Amino acid sequence: MSFDSEVLNWKYSNFFENKSYKFNKNDILKILSKDDIDEAYNVISGWDNYSPTPLRSLNKLSIKLNLNKIYYKDESKRFDLKSFKALGGAYAVEKVSKGNKNITISTATAGNHGRSVAWGSQKLGLKCKIFISEYVSESRAKVMRSFGADVIRVKGNYDNSLNECVKQSEKNNWQIVQDVAWSNYKLVPKLTMAGYSVMMKEISNQISDKKISHVILQAGVGGMAAAMVAGIARYLDHVPKIIVVEPESAACVLESIKAGKIEKITIEKESIMGGMSCGEVSLVPWEILKNSVDYCVTVSDDYISKTIKFLANSQFADEKLIGGECSTPGIISLISLSNDNAIKNKINLDENSNVLLFGCEGDADEELYQKLLNSN
Repeated sequence: MSFDSEVLNWKYSNFFENKSYKFNKNDILKILSKDDIDEAYNVISGWDNYSPTPLRSLNKLSIKLNLNKIYYKDESKRFDLKSFKALGGAYAVEKVSKGNKNITISTATAGNHGRSVAWGSQKLGLKCKIFISEYVSESRAKVMRSFGADVIRVKGNYDNSLNECVKQSEKNNWQIVQDVAWSNYKLVPKLTMAGYSVMMKEISNQISDKKISHVILQAGVGGMAAAMVAGIARYLDHVPKIIVVEPESAACVLESIKAGKIEKITIEKESIMGGMSCGEVSLVPWEILKNSVDYCVTVSDDYISKTIKFLANSQFADEKLIGGECSTPGIISLISLSNDNAIKNKINLDENSNVLLFGCEGDADEELYQKLLNSN
């Protein structure tokens, strides 16, 4: 099957329009403030080896889909950690530790957040305990150990690992640095999101000549998506159409927007997109996303390996790109939405559109990346 006939057959799983959409910059910046966002940029941009990650052009794909521009924020280059999460966890560790060398940092993770927390803890000379589920690959665990973290594997899924992290942290008086908010635990997730917002600051500098018409944001518990919405409120003069994409098996944002309140869903089968296989949207992101998202879309795992190959083989862009499993859903959803003429017209995707996508990780899980890259 040719490349053209391949991608022209891709389909999304679900599409939903948010009837409660009402983008309000002031309301958004009350939740994640301008000062929080600005301070995160000022601190992170001063770290050793900081540089903005590249904003690539998926020029070949934009021609195929008859769109003006497709921008791809390439987070595979972030601090050698190969993920945007380097911005959040490490920043939160620095802020909560406040120079105290005698605390132990703890977190639960599906991979990239833990890597950032471990890296941030090592930089500051702090002990670090990381809880992972049985589904997290050993290659991811190995990387976290390489930063000096003690990695504890927990039977069950991500929620089990988080529950165990909270339980042991309360017992041992460890400082939890989690990217998920719950009642009475909102400051650290806000700090993490403020770190993520650095991406939008960089993007605003990188494409000052072109207005973004659409942005597609991956959602797990919603932290990155909400941080980018706050970044849009802080840094952009205009508001693009905002689309959230999730795995079809873990559409907690879509179901919550549909219900008008947080809906916890049961995940029957874990997605290959492990960092996005989440059953419940986090409290702080929800306050931002519930009125700021125009549309929600879900995609299956079926196109992930093909997307990874197309990135690596220069079929979407002139250059070869390394994008991991969680970098694929923005591309998959854009192709799938463009293949549906009714939806394409509804959301105003046309030859004038400038679409922003997030390549939120590189080969952060090297074993899984190679497996997907070399699959049939």
